[in-house]
Amino acid sequence: MRELDCLFDPLAAADSGQTVHRIHAVSADDLAAFLAGLPPGQRDFLSFTGFAAKTGTTVLLPAAGDGSMDAVLGLGQDQSHAPFGALPFALPAETLWKIVSPGIDPALSTLGFCLGAYRFNALKGSATKPARLARIDAAQDGMDQAWAICMGRDLINLPANLLGPDELAQEVVTLAQRFAAVCDVISGPVLTENYPTIAAVGRGSVRGPRVAILRWTGSKASDDAPLVSLCGKGVCFDSGGYDLKPSAGMLRMKKDMGGAAAMMALAALVMAADLPVRLVLRVGCVENSVSGDAMRPLDVIRTRSGRTVEIGNTDAEGRLVLCDLLDEAGAELPDIIIDAATLTGAARVALGPDLPALFSNNDDWSRAVVEAGTVVHDPVWALPLWAGYDHWLDSPVADLNNVSSNGFAGAITAALFLQRFVTLSQNWVHIDLYAWNERTRLASPEGGEVQAARGLFQALRKRYNFALQAF
Repeated sequence: MRELDCLFDPLAAADSGQTVHRIHAVSADDLAAFLAGLPPGQRDFLSFTGFAAKTGTTVLLPAAGDGSMDAVLGLGQDQSHAPFGALPFALPAETLWKIVSPGIDPALSTLGFCLGAYRFNALKGSATKPARLARIDAAQDGMDQAWAICMGRDLINLPANLLGPDELAQEVVTLAQRFAAVCDVISGPVLTENYPTIAAVGRGSVRGPRVAILRWTGSKASDDAPLVSLCGKGVCFDSGGYDLKPSAGMLRMKKDMGGAAAMMALAALVMAADLPVRLVLRVGCVENSVSGDAMRPLDVIRTRSGRTVEIGNTDAEGRLVLCDLLDEAGAELPDIIIDAATLTGAARVALGPDLPALFSNNDDWSRAVVEAGTVVHDPVWALPLWAGYDHWLDSPVADLNNVSSNGFAGAITAALFLQRFVTLSQNWVHIDLYAWNERTRLASPEGGEVQAARGLFQALRKRYNFALQAF
């Protein structure tokens, strides 16, 4: 887990005599006033270049009288962190900068800058270095969020030969150590006994499955403080099993542990903010492979809850990983269970790659997460747990099938499957996400992406960090 390398200590820079340049962030509405306040030479230069403060537009100004360089960033009408993501690679490599515009939220700008500076270069011999931004105390929340998201991005981007079930479990251990939490990693016969569906999914791989369980209590949390329980699907590679994916369908399956990465990032945010809660993170770490010992279509597996599941499709393995985790989490009677998974292509057909689907058995929690995601520009979209489709999961030989009897509403039926393992009285939120950026945008480089974690954190922070009534 690497640290943010796009920030610098301004005091150390001053002591070493390094020059720190200035960034002016300007919205379209404030452009005229900003231009009026510039020296004539710089004002004429911007006017000549046609600078209109469009979102993410970055222009280097002619040198000021003191020899330092200034840059101007256009914000357009965008009030999110995203425009600041344009800066790291628009400015000269490894130069040092600070934002001097009044009214700019330092946490927001730092978050955007750090997310825009991210590149997965760990396996390259050399790579272009970003410009660097001054680290200031007022931006700590933005730095914490950026670190958590970049940590998750690294995990998603790692190829499966370097991040198998054991390695992913050890990353949860490392996360626990960072925040003085406790972590247990379960494997072997104990896992087979207590998490039979996870064992069944992982049976086909020579790399055995793991369950990593992190436990943490906030410094201001009492013994009966609210319990927040997180569950993540950590399928490090998904071949589809005997229902083998086509080759094109496997090309991004290293990202099939994106739900685990999102829940790890959310756990990091909760711990960094020291929310007054008890936290449990469960990650099911497994590889879905083909072998003579792999689970087969029409096999019947007994779950941790005692329910039996007929395997209608071995490529619907993520719900099998989560169902045992949800059953165990619910036994502890948490205030809320949140799970995340790259679960269905149907959710992407319905909502596309950028908008995770949210399912919840509690309308208040559903509204809170949707609203929080909108506020912090980490959106999700609520879909229904439509009870009328529940019978599509019926099986003639088991308590239920892991896929529906037809091709309709795949994201809904997957969520309905998971709901079978959550009691009616238990608050539950399920996120079906894509965990990948198809192309590079301002603060979102192409590759692995941690979706929904910041929005979920905002909802948790609103509920638990302040003495608010129910939503």
